[in-house]
Amino acid sequence: MLRLVVTPQRAPLVGSVPVPSDKSIGHRALLFAALTNGTCEIRGFSHGEDNVSTARALAAMGVALEGLDDPSARTVRVRGVGLFGLREPSAPLDCGNSGTTMRLLCGLLAAQPFVSALVGDASLSRRPMLRVVAPLRERGAKIEGAAHAKRAGDLTAPLVVGPCDEETALRALHHSSAVASAQVKSALLLSGLYAHGETVIHEPTVSRDHTERLLASLGVPLATLGSIVSLDPSGWSGQMPAFEADLPGDPSAAAFLQVAGNLVPGSQITIRAVCTNPTRTGLFEIARDMGAGIEVRPLGERGGEPVADVHAWHEPLRALTVGGELVPRAIDEIPILCALAVRASGVTKIRDAEELRVKESDRLATMAKVLRAFGVACEESEGGLDIEGREGPLTACRVSSEGDHRIAMTAAVLGLLADGPVTIDDVACIGTSFPRFVGTLRALGASLAVEEAP
Repeated sequence: MLRLVVTPQRAPLVGSVPVPSDKSIGHRALLFAALTNGTCEIRGFSHGEDNVSTARALAAMGVALEGLDDPSARTVRVRGVGLFGLREPSAPLDCGNSGTTMRLLCGLLAAQPFVSALVGDASLSRRPMLRVVAPLRERGAKIEGAAHAKRAGDLTAPLVVGPCDEETALRALHHSSAVASAQVKSALLLSGLYAHGETVIHEPTVSRDHTERLLASLGVPLATLGSIVSLDPSGWSGQMPAFEADLPGDPSAAAFLQVAGNLVPGSQITIRAVCTNPTRTGLFEIARDMGAGIEVRPLGERGGEPVADVHAWHEPLRALTVGGELVPRAIDEIPILCALAVRASGVTKIRDAEELRVKESDRLATMAKVLRAFGVACEESEGGLDIEGREGPLTACRVSSEGDHRIAMTAAVLGLLADGPVTIDDVACIGTSFPRFVGTLRALGASLAVEEAP
């Protein structure tokens, strides 16, 4: 097991750095490239473990990918097999730690004429899957799973999906979701490519829309109206052309660097070519409202997504209440928002974030534990946290990531503010989304050491 030792930061963080390409867009680019009729180029591929899980699952179903096994390759070429060209895998498809891989593959595999199994690591095998399985079943999909150990009536991996044949063809679906979820929406749209009828999805607020943007660019008959998305394949050829995609930087990865720059006095950092899709910029807006030094400098578009350089520096912070429609637009950044709250004057209140209970860890409970270890007063509620800002160095401590990459990186940023070295256990998980996190912080002037735990 790997651990990370963070030395308190005594000098400003300074520099201009990139971040990995956006993994949400990466998953979708891989999946849709596999379904095209031609060879696609995906440039800027990050080789994060989650995206690699999706790529290997596609390879196991007969999709040829070039550049996947070379971590230094920035371009992956995908030879599409068409909408109906996937082959039955010879073994269960291993989704690793990636909930996105498993949920999106559920939608794709629900329409295939073969049986497939989806498995994952211990963490993924505790995550709830009924939210995507139930609406897929409603449209005629055959999906079975293991009973969830802690959520009565829910299920989890391993999942067995299919087969779908003419007698059980997928039906039209009108689905209203109680929670805005891009993963559920994307799985239903993927299945909708094959359905005999229209797919209509109504969310309470708009979740990230990368799937809609990419499908529309490929000529798929898709329409959006506010938080309603519809896909009607009647009259559509079922052909998607090959494409080239330049993946923008991941705003969720950028958030850790941005907040580090906001928290360490004197810092001046720039994060280059970050995706600024409005469904993903919740943290930028929250940070601005808290008084953080942040400037977004637009660079145009990359792969159909708006891109900008993000400049961050230290300013005094004020507490606020975060809830409602902002939460889905910052759901992956809530842990690092907790770090920002540590230096805010007053009590920062996070609400409507129940979704964090079912991520790689229970992020509300885990963050509360981490914050208290650093000497920060924190109250946990069902859907949020109340965090009392404080001055002065944080308490040096030893914490565990609980196998959650976003908890591990948040603890590392907090460690920069401590009164002594901070040890974070179980940090190999960082590789799922930001393989070069440690090296990037070092490039900005931080001192971190990765060690093998005895």
